[in-house]
Amino acid sequence: MSTRKMARASAAGPAQQHGTIKVTVRDRSSGTPLVGATLRLYHGRDAQGILLQTSGEAHLVNWEPTLHEELKVDRTGAHGIVSFTNLEPGVHFVLFDHVTPFADNRPVVGQVKVDQGGQHELFMDLDIDPEMQLSFEPPGQSQRTDGAFVGNRAIVDVVFRGMDKALGTEVVLEVDELWQPRSGQAYSAAQMIRKPGRYRFGADLVFARRAGGVVSTPGIIAASSVAGDGARLALSSSFDAEERTPQPVSGNIGVSLSRTETEPTEDLALWTLIRNSTEALSFNNYMDFLDQLFCTPQGDSAAVPFERARFGAKTAAYHNLKARRALPFTDSEAYRVLKAATEAFVMVNCGVLRSPYAFDPVNDNAYLDRRDIPANGSLEDTLVQDYLESVGGTKMLPYLAVIRRKLPDVPVLVPNQNEEAELCFGIIQDRLTNPCMIELIWNYWQEEGMLVQTMNVITQRFQNLRGPGVNDPLANTEIDMLRPLNNLLWGYTQDEQHRLTVMRRNHEYLHLYGMRLDGKAVRNTQPADSRSKFLEAFHHLLRLLTQFYKQDDDTTVKADAFPILNALKEVHLILSQGAHNQYGDLPSTARIEMLMQQWLLARPEFREFLPTRVMVAYPEPWMDRVDAMKKLQMWSDTSVMHFRNLAIFGEQLLLSIRFGHWSDVYEATQAFNWARYWRPQAQGYIHAYRAATGVDLSVDSGNPAGEATLPSVLLRQRLAQQQRSA
Repeated sequence: MSTRKMARASAAGPAQQHGTIKVTVRDRSSGTPLVGATLRLYHGRDAQGILLQTSGEAHLVNWEPTLHEELKVDRTGAHGIVSFTNLEPGVHFVLFDHVTPFADNRPVVGQVKVDQGGQHELFMDLDIDPEMQLSFEPPGQSQRTDGAFVGNRAIVDVVFRGMDKALGTEVVLEVDELWQPRSGQAYSAAQMIRKPGRYRFGADLVFARRAGGVVSTPGIIAASSVAGDGARLALSSSFDAEERTPQPVSGNIGVSLSRTETEPTEDLALWTLIRNSTEALSFNNYMDFLDQLFCTPQGDSAAVPFERARFGAKTAAYHNLKARRALPFTDSEAYRVLKAATEAFVMVNCGVLRSPYAFDPVNDNAYLDRRDIPANGSLEDTLVQDYLESVGGTKMLPYLAVIRRKLPDVPVLVPNQNEEAELCFGIIQDRLTNPCMIELIWNYWQEEGMLVQTMNVITQRFQNLRGPGVNDPLANTEIDMLRPLNNLLWGYTQDEQHRLTVMRRNHEYLHLYGMRLDGKAVRNTQPADSRSKFLEAFHHLLRLLTQFYKQDDDTTVKADAFPILNALKEVHLILSQGAHNQYGDLPSTARIEMLMQQWLLARPEFREFLPTRVMVAYPEPWMDRVDAMKKLQMWSDTSVMHFRNLAIFGEQLLLSIRFGHWSDVYEATQAFNWARYWRPQAQGYIHAYRAATGVDLSVDSGNPAGEATLPSVLLRQRLAQQQRSA
């Protein structure tokens, strides 16, 4: 402690008899002030209670606050300064009312002898001496280096050279939002280096008050006595990150040709979750779930572990929904439980950003290996620690983190068991942290494949309505009342008023993708908003992918992924513009309805009046029914298998583009990995699109307007050509 006497007032009088003490609290080594430090001012007394008039080091030995008269309590400002005014002459003590770094826990106290009208200055210098030790961890390695290169993890360890003891939870480190506290390390934080440039580390070392301890998770402020009343010592450091330096090659080198190597990126984990979740939502998994839920005998002991292993969460969601869903029709119980079970299946499988994550290490790593993309440790660790970003203590996708930061004034709502919180103003937490990953393009291609039209014709015949033609192909169709299909169709038909209309879906197709259906029912469609540029941008991306794959397969050429990156940014921007209004609710509802339609068509009873070609290997049992109906009604002769592939592959591609953080990516490595990862889906979509519409997206047509021709227009033209040649 040091004391300095300032100019003394010269005028006499009662007001001038009082003095002033200006106290500055700072770190001794760096001179950094402590902000918000609580200081207690005492008027010194001896053991007999008499006011002290002379100062000395002896007064600070075994200093006890109970012996002295407490006058004031105040906190330091932005410069670490507090001024105590109007003080009577005598010895005054100033107590730093926070934990101290000394092993013997002695308090930090300074003393000042106040003269009449004097102005005094007291410097409380603390031996904290913080040092920020900066190191970098290359991907896939645990050994740290000094190189700040793109792809490394920057790690800052804060050590206190002046402290005599480990303060534990009494002193915590509060880091800036972009830095993540390291688990199990009280004074350490890390951040991924995603692009070259200057990076800044900022943090506050927060000292708790002396009264009581503070229980806190390392690196997280968890007690008001630290966050609100704590004394803060600002820490800062910076470093410059550079592109990774190529490794020199020397010695005797054998020459061989292989595909271009790449580096793993953090978004591989997100793409894997999207692929696994869309496969979990497949019809075959849905049918297995319904079979074990409704058709497995209760006494079958072998079904119990099977149910727990594969369908435990979906079964629990079904039993929860079953009691809350009702229909106003008599004798519709079978259809009601089918509807509740389908909703539970979709609800559990579409949200994949909640633990336990849908990773399968063996199959996932094998898939990456086939794409020539190296796996970077555990995909789950990569997702949680490296890819997801924390905003306000909540983990979310980087794309959604940008949106959250645009709305800092809007609270995040955590729904209770009755979901009443969703009635309040704010952001629904589950949609921010665990969005339902479903794309309506799946429904669009199923509808173009005549799935919905097939069910409509069947329900019209079920109600004894004749078809529009002279000869009704379903005139002899009779569904007997002895089997379950009869009652299921009764409930399905009665529930028509509660299902989405084709007009509702058509308007949303236009809003999301600028694509519409073609027919009498949607002839007067007048949308308020349409993504007119989506089809051109998406098809441009697919054409670029074809060129990229040719280059990537050529071992003498390094494929250029920058055009792919720019095309991904364009499609991502267009998709994000359509993520409003009914997005989220209508796609999930449409998925539930069409899954039920597929399941009804897959019923064995349909074999009797929809004869199919047994030797055709359809991957899903409902598909041959649709093709059989198209044959009877003289609709398009293009197999529904191509439309089903367009639905599956299109959904996976668009989900990876919509929820990726493409707007802030400037390195082509992520686009390079994306193209390799989704190659089967991209090439499968290109082939199915040619088979369905006749347009080959693998050939550069040089006609942007032709690339943007609506699929419904192309399908109508092919149908007219088919009818003319019949």
